[in-house]
Amino acid sequence: MASGGLPRGVKAKKLIDGVRIKELRLIPDERGYLMEMLRADDDIFDKFGQVYLSVGYPGIVKGWHYHKVQTDYFTIVKGMMKVVLYDGRPDSPTHGEVNEFTMGELNPLLITIPPGVLHGMKAVGNEPGYLVNCPTEPYRYDEPDEFRVDPHDNDIPYDWALDEG
Repeated sequence: MASGGLPRGVKAKKLIDGVRIKELRLIPDERGYLMEMLRADDDIFDKFGQVYLSVGYPGIVKGWHYHKVQTDYFTIVKGMMKVVLYDGRPDSPTHGEVNEFTMGELNPLLITIPPGVLHGMKAVGNEPGYLVNCPTEPYRYDEPDEFRVDPHDNDIPYDWALDEG
């Protein structure tokens, strides 16, 4: 755990209301390794909708978007990504908070993203980042529960540029 009780790779004054983190554990042996991501008996598990893979190319921002109904469970299984959340919910006790997670092969985490919380991601380093999501709802092609905000032209207090400090 990093200082403040948050796992390493997490930049946040406090976690956005409803966001939960599960530190993942690699179980290696001479054949390779196994990493459990989400279990039906986890305290953070709600329900199953579907599982999908999203690949982000280095330096490209995929986001912002949010859902009105769906909860997301994000894990980066290959490469490293910066996953950023913004609480734009006006009635939330953490309205206006930003949480930044640097996660992936070198920092395996699963994060729960509740409905209404804007989120986006960007692969960091020189290789694509592979995100596995196990959302609570299946994707509805005829009426998607996905609402987009431009990644750069918006009122969100976050800059996707590389932080070299």
